[in-house]
Amino acid sequence: MRKSFKQDYKVLLKKELSPNTFYFRVHAPFIAKKIEAGQFIIVRPGSHSERMPLSICGWNREEGYLEIIIMAAGVTSTEATQKNVGDCFEDIVGPLGQRSHVAKYDGACVVIGGGYGTGAVIPTARDLKDRGNKVYGVVGARNKDLLLMIDELNQVCDEVIITTNDGSLGISGMVTDGLNFIVNREKVSMILAVGPVPMMKAITEIGVAKEIETWVSLNAIMVDGTGMCGACRVTIAGKTRFACFHGPDFKGADVNFDELMKRQKMFVVKEKVAFDMLKSVQAN
Repeated sequence: MRKSFKQDYKVLLKKELSPNTFYFRVHAPFIAKKIEAGQFIIVRPGSHSERMPLSICGWNREEGYLEIIIMAAGVTSTEATQKNVGDCFEDIVGPLGQRSHVAKYDGACVVIGGGYGTGAVIPTARDLKDRGNKVYGVVGARNKDLLLMIDELNQVCDEVIITTNDGSLGISGMVTDGLNFIVNREKVSMILAVGPVPMMKAITEIGVAKEIETWVSLNAIMVDGTGMCGACRVTIAGKTRFACFHGPDFKGADVNFDELMKRQKMFVVKEKVAFDMLKSVQAN
């Protein structure tokens, strides 16, 4: 008789990184064996939950776990953050998407994380460092209390530049100010930005102006995560591509950001209605 093994997706460790944002270590040995930097997973917290795409901030192949960061922003992400050590996610699909582009460059590489995106750039920063590159990290948040994974990023970068909107830590300003600080003092050959779409658009504009190879990780609306449904379609260099299958990383100069930002707002009203309903149920 053929033996089968079911991953239980048990929460092994949970830490609150900032208000409503949590780090999880989840048991998923089959996925941990295969996943590469830049790829992602799709998670369902419960049997009736929506499918939620998540970036990976780390893994351990030997011990069989994944590391993810989840911010409670809507119904499904709030359900996920309510999981505690010993609880199990209903299911996790992955690894999905293509691995990040890494190579040996003449100049420095800069990985940029905005908010939750900080965790997502850590695996690629490690790969770039392993290729012999000089790697800078740039992270930003509204204030110092919202900064994430700084110590972990420091372990895989030569230097980490911190920016806060209110100036409470590091450079006063945005991650674009941190990037300009680096490119104005030395040669930069490659940029990877992960975070809110307006942030990635602003980073791309700097990269194009400086003639720097710039990559962005697109967090488009996703459903099945395999390229079958077409929900995550994006326009890249004038052609339709699927962020889940062809991406999530694309050259920023090729991305139609204006179209992407419009599509990201398609369900904002319905998401608010669903979230308000969840809060009402929990209150009662």
